[in-house]
Amino acid sequence: MRRLGAVQHKVPCVFLTEVTEERSRKRDHQPFQVIATEELNPVALESNVDCAVATEKLDGTCCYVTHHRGQPHLWARLDRKPNKQADKRFKKHQHSHRSGKVLFPVQFRCSGFEWNLEEDFKSVPEAWIPAHRVKHHGGHPVPDDHGHIPGWVPVETDNKQYCWHSSVVDQDAGVALVLRPRAQGEDLLEVALVPLTELVEQTLELIGTNINGNPYGMGSKKQPVHALVAHGSLLLRDPPPVDFQQLRSWFQESPEGRVEGIVWHCNDGTLLKVHRHHLGLRWPPAEPSLSARPVVVSVPRTTEGLHGPFPSFSRLNGRCFSRLPLVSFHPEAP
Repeated sequence: MRRLGAVQHKVPCVFLTEVTEERSRKRDHQPFQVIATEELNPVALESNVDCAVATEKLDGTCCYVTHHRGQPHLWARLDRKPNKQADKRFKKHQHSHRSGKVLFPVQFRCSGFEWNLEEDFKSVPEAWIPAHRVKHHGGHPVPDDHGHIPGWVPVETDNKQYCWHSSVVDQDAGVALVLRPRAQGEDLLEVALVPLTELVEQTLELIGTNINGNPYGMGSKKQPVHALVAHGSLLLRDPPPVDFQQLRSWFQESPEGRVEGIVWHCNDGTLLKVHRHHLGLRWPPAEPSLSARPVVVSVPRTTEGLHGPFPSFSRLNGRCFSRLPLVSFHPEAP
């Protein structure tokens, strides 16, 4: 299987969208909803989305692997946001320029608003870097249409804010815990120990017990379970055509459709997505399709010196669990 491109920030919806006055069901701080129309995004047509590879969109937090201090390193998502005064000005401008129907790619067209790129944004750690495709002006990264500058910060073990990120990597040993499809089994997943060198310049999703309300039912408060999933690694076997009504029916009726959304990887490198919320559907369902898949643990017993859950996973090496939520370090786990 060819390696798919890393998921970029602000992946556009495969359909044109419109803004409603209802409060978002996905983001508590967002006083509006973005709903898909039945009209395909022109970019989808230009990129021949019908021939794209459809993959599962996961509900977690985005991560990135690139070099830091000369070694492959896990980075966490950290957007640089406006300070209080600039944010107040920006929201006032948004409100005065708000329109009901919005065409790709923005949710608010805020032409005419001017940022002071040196003074309007909160400080970030010295090691912070802007995400790929962030535009620059005069040597400064430019905010997106939401007023944020997407970026990354290296995960350090002594930073409690990123303790769950730290739990899935050992930076000194250069390894990570990755949930991925098992090569020999069509539906079988595996938790594997993967060298960070194999993940360089990839984006991944951190999922698990303490991430986004744990929609996949992984672990427990006493025994949390987390893992990284490479973007584009979970292929959809029989995705529906890119048609509003057929997609909506697939999300509602197909066992494979119990996913947060779909990301299409087009042959020209373009990425497009649709989220259940775009179609007015609830997330998560009673049992997401990922949760229903069997999982085998492939973490060899050569984990001496590794921290956190690595030794516990190594004791489960070779164990197969019938469903993802059953992966447990308890000796009586099925």
